Amino acid sequence: MKIGPKPELPSSVVQAGTAKQQLKAAAPAAEGLAKARSAAAASSMAVTLSRTAMEPVGRSTDDFDADRVKAMRAAIENGTFRINAGAIADKLLAGAQEMLSPLRSA
Repeated sequence: MKIGPKPELPSSVVQAGTAKQQLKAAAPAAEGLAKARSAAAASSMAVTLSRTAMEPVGRSTDDFDADRVKAMRAAIENGTFRINAGAIADKLLAGAQEMLSPLRSA
């Protein structure tokens, strides 16, 4: 049996080995971070929200129409439901414009 110099490994094998070493080195740090987060959660203060904070902004209970939802569900099940892409796009743009309008005035 002849023993000679070590053969050169392809760079992809060397890089894979380096990635495994990096993952092994990062594992204890990740465990430490998880322990720190759970300790912080255990010692955190209680938060209470008022009823006003929990109410959706700009919406009322009249926005939900159960009969319309039933009709849409039936149309979807029957395969007759049609999507109005133009109306969806218009509402998305209006919502984006509404969200961005306070930023423009600032």
